[in-house]
Amino acid sequence: MREVKIRPESPNDVLAIQTVNTAAFGQPNEAQLVNKLRENATHFIPELSLVALMNNEIVGHILLTTNKIVDATGNEVESLSLAPMAVAPFLQKQGIGSQLVQHAIEKSKQLGYHSIIVLGHEKYYPKFGFKPASTFGIKAPFEVPDDVFMALELSTDALKNVAGMVHYPHEFMEV
Repeated sequence: MREVKIRPESPNDVLAIQTVNTAAFGQPNEAQLVNKLRENATHFIPELSLVALMNNEIVGHILLTTNKIVDATGNEVESLSLAPMAVAPFLQKQGIGSQLVQHAIEKSKQLGYHSIIVLGHEKYYPKFGFKPASTFGIKAPFEVPDDVFMALELSTDALKNVAGMVHYPHEFMEV
């Protein structure tokens, strides 16, 4: 695993974060999503927009923002959305993404959050404890294969009595 330093983003990191996200995904959509979410004070958590640095250069980024899981009667439970997570293409598959995910999970726990939702690779996220969200009765607001829409409990039984539809910040639907 590469040695990296992980810290919250700073205002001077915006361009580098855009560059990493655009390069990692081969398109600007995820970089645009990060920029839009950063402007949403309701859902953006500065401590959960994390950058990975090697030799003082940003080579990775992960963002977690708040969402709501809403049941059929309108009850809401706050959760987090992990999206996006990006590593510079020439450094992928070297453990930097895993370090970002692990750091983000730990920071989320420290901040008192109880769960994380991710739409991601079905073979990548389970190694961090993510399970199909359907296991908890949690559904995506759009059609998606069951094995790529996952949830992680950050505290024991955090999702035991939670079921319903995830309501993402509107910025997710704009890009």
